[in-house]
Amino acid sequence: MPFIDVNDTPLYYEDYGPKDAPVMVFSHSLFFTSYMFHNQVAHFSKNYRVICYDHRGQGRSGRSFLENLDMDTLTDDAAALIEELGIKKCHFIGNSMGGFIALRLAARRPDLLSSCVVLGSSGEEEYKRAEFQPLVSQLQMHGAEGVVDTLMYIMFGDASLDDPVFEKERNYWYDYMKKLEPSIGDAAHQVIHRTSVLEELEGVKIPVLAVAGEQDHAYSIKLSENIAKKVENGRCEVLGKAGHSISLEKPDEVNKLLERHFARMKAHQW
Repeated sequence: MPFIDVNDTPLYYEDYGPKDAPVMVFSHSLFFTSYMFHNQVAHFSKNYRVICYDHRGQGRSGRSFLENLDMDTLTDDAAALIEELGIKKCHFIGNSMGGFIALRLAARRPDLLSSCVVLGSSGEEEYKRAEFQPLVSQLQMHGAEGVVDTLMYIMFGDASLDDPVFEKERNYWYDYMKKLEPSIGDAAHQVIHRTSVLEELEGVKIPVLAVAGEQDHAYSIKLSENIAKKVENGRCEVLGKAGHSISLEKPDEVNKLLERHFARMKAHQW
């Protein structure tokens, strides 16, 4: 299993596709792992170098103390990962928490990015902090087993929770989340206590695509629209019957949006 040491922490990552091809780096949601992008890996790795990694404190990456799980540190980790792998430029794609990191990279390290794509994410501080805090406290004390149904509701849309075609995917993540230990609560704490990055996005020139799920139980479509409006070359797309975990719930639609995103860049239509 490949690991890379960045900022005194071993990060687990997977590296697919031709090493001399354009690069896509995928950054996952809270409660998930890099595997949440398996559909994108399968689709793009023939023509792109595709890298997925687990954040510190999650998946197979090294654990860390609460104070080192903030979004700024995770952004530094992502930048260090890109540089350590010798990547000059990449398309950075993040779902939810991964989107928080993507936007910070766009604002602070645009030299590393060809473009930025955020799925079910926000550039603002957590406006449901009071609502989410009891859940975070429960996670910190007991882990996820007793609240896994709540997590599933937050992370998936109504259609995905009911669709028999999605059952295998849904069951995989239910079983994964159920086993999450109390340390996941520290990562969740830093997610809901993040600061806004929206003001930093003013003047960002790299193309930014913000994708919202119509059935997102965590973040409204307005939050994605605000991202697209703030940057110089922004676009917002909404996917019907998608919840918060858009890359998993609507993989074919997401792949098509990414293809169109790259095509617009080549045609200089931003």
